[in-house]
Amino acid sequence: MKSTPFEETAHKVMRALGLRAPGRTLALAMTLALSLAAPGRAADTIRLAVQKTGTFSWELAAIRAGRLDKEADLSLDVAELASPEAGKIALRAGNADIILSDWLWVSRERVLGAKLTFYPYSSALGAVMVPASSPLKTLADLKGRKLGVGGGAIDKSWLLLQARMKQDGIDLKSDASIVYGAPPLIAAKALDGEMDASLNFWNFCAQLEAKGFRRLAGIEEILPKLGAKGAVSAVGYVFDESWAATHRDAVARFIAMTRKAKQLLVTSDAAWDKIAPLTGASDPVILKTYRDRYRDGIPRRSIVDEEADARVLYRVLAEIGGRDLVGPAAELDPGTFYHAVPGD
Repeated sequence: MKSTPFEETAHKVMRALGLRAPGRTLALAMTLALSLAAPGRAADTIRLAVQKTGTFSWELAAIRAGRLDKEADLSLDVAELASPEAGKIALRAGNADIILSDWLWVSRERVLGAKLTFYPYSSALGAVMVPASSPLKTLADLKGRKLGVGGGAIDKSWLLLQARMKQDGIDLKSDASIVYGAPPLIAAKALDGEMDASLNFWNFCAQLEAKGFRRLAGIEEILPKLGAKGAVSAVGYVFDESWAATHRDAVARFIAMTRKAKQLLVTSDAAWDKIAPLTGASDPVILKTYRDRYRDGIPRRSIVDEEADARVLYRVLAEIGGRDLVGPAAELDPGTFYHAVPGD
């Protein structure tokens, strides 16, 4: 009987490999032949909308430097945007597959009809920072002081701080002088000595820390008092659940790829040298502080535990921030957290 083309190719593979045994060896050779004969499959494309100055750009740089996207068989189409709000617009308009945002926004959008879902990216949170020589020793010392708040009146860290202080009978909104501003502005004013303390995003706190400021308290330190059992990822990868359902394998490979990138940034200081220009850190002390705080914020908990604590903190935030913050839902919407990744 005449051999088929695949059988002829299989026999060629066997001869090239010096194989002579029949049966399973032939089957293995035929599998190799099929792999060699199959046309190349294009890598799955994932469209990312990324804030140009955000920390996600650091992770993406590590991914590219390590060729982790090629290893995951993914093609990353990255659009750099000016702000997180621009990313939300891109996602909702269908111009991006994945952005970074928080579970609070995801839950609110779900209640309003957009079935988005969230997977943890970072649990790095801000802190109350004071000059090294400040007489302030505890959060209670903020009473009667001037406090700068980066991010506005409904910033989550600010609301959580208020909730914690109310447990001690202190209403910071009325018991302290509050100044709101964009995070870079608040950091600059803190350096200029225009306020007694500041509450800002973690990377701006790292800048102050590198310049000699000290942490009066990190927001992560007050979470147990509010009912959380561990570090909670405030920011995560956000995508549409229907898109995830039709790209389940690509999503799993994307998450595995980002885990490898984070592990690289945990274990390799050389990897940080490569992404240093993206951090804007001209001082090695600042770069080291960025590195240490970034590493501290890498999620290490199960999705079940993350979601349970997010549900607790959502209630705290809903009570303090009201409908302006959470919309009509008093509880975290089911499905807010994405669970379909092996090992979670």
